[in-house]
Amino acid sequence: MDKNKANVPKIRFPGFTNPWEQRKLKNIVDVKSGRDYKHLSEGKIPVYGTGGYMLSVNEALSYKEDAIGIGRKGTIDKPYILRAPFWTVDTLFYAVPENNNNLNFVYDIFQNIKWKQKDESTGVPSLSKTAINNVDVLIPDYKEQKQIGDFFQDIDHLITLHQRKLNHLKDEKKGLLQKMFPKKGENFPELRFPGFTDPWEQRKLKNIAEFNPKSTLPDEFEYVDLESVNGTDLISHRTEIKGNAPSRAQRLAKRGDVFYQTVRPYQKNNYLYDLPYDNYVFSTGYAQMRPNIDSYFLLSRLQEERFVKAVLDRSTGTSYPAINSNDLSEIEIKVPFDKDEQFKIGSLFRDLDNLITLHQRKLNHLKEQKEALLQQMFI
Repeated sequence: MDKNKANVPKIRFPGFTNPWEQRKLKNIVDVKSGRDYKHLSEGKIPVYGTGGYMLSVNEALSYKEDAIGIGRKGTIDKPYILRAPFWTVDTLFYAVPENNNNLNFVYDIFQNIKWKQKDESTGVPSLSKTAINNVDVLIPDYKEQKQIGDFFQDIDHLITLHQRKLNHLKDEKKGLLQKMFPKKGENFPELRFPGFTDPWEQRKLKNIAEFNPKSTLPDEFEYVDLESVNGTDLISHRTEIKGNAPSRAQRLAKRGDVFYQTVRPYQKNNYLYDLPYDNYVFSTGYAQMRPNIDSYFLLSRLQEERFVKAVLDRSTGTSYPAINSNDLSEIEIKVPFDKDEQFKIGSLFRDLDNLITLHQRKLNHLKEQKEALLQQMFI
């Protein structure tokens, strides 16, 4: 293959034809070390570590030069842009672009490098300046760098916008879960739909739902394991033949069933089966509930933080806390007697969950698009 053709990305902005040139990172950035900040006073200059912003102090390591933060120890594969002025701790290098190289473009290069393969430690992941400096990359002239860098900066802004919207929706749901269900020892929620005034009743889960109903599995079915549900969204399933299926594939779903994750319940990956199919089978890692109250109300109640705490208090194990179905069924919750109130609450949280799922999928799609473009617009 012609060398010049090999040094050209698959996707390129119009007007650029010259081959990219190979350089070592030491010719593109100046990698500098972070330092301890504990001798500094409180101030307005942000301090960053491998996980991002930590606190603010009264001095900066860089007052005018923007840079790219890259972990020296710990998280070494999550670079991010640092805007001056800033201070970085000793576990975070900061790389300042030199020789007329564009910050955003160099940041995109850093995102494309497989940093974990540069790990020099057998314990906590670590990078050295030497390892960073010796990385070979291909770069175009500054004009093309800037166009590519600006393009990915716009994508990053869009991703940030969708992430903020998603976080806002999740916070809104969390707040409503706290206010629309009675606090411990109380029979009335703080926030309520108009027209409902009766006290809520305390009921054990086993009295409002049938647990793990017996069923006969079909010869072929769609299997849902513990990795298949994220939040309240079904993100994957796979076809299994009854004779070859995992032994945990036992819970045949019926529309309206609620599946509660009994392992690591703090993850709150619980699902209400509302599909018009009779061939979905869930893992025994879920407790299956067939409610005699509104299904969406029950799902919302199970997502509430106080309920999760009640489950964890009855769970066994520390690294992977788990609760069995019998113990789960004995937990008491407050329930409104009026089915209309159950329905209104369930519908509210169903719509909110659907909105959260929509924004999560948009965000995932944007991230996947960015990843694909990074692969095709760089060499």
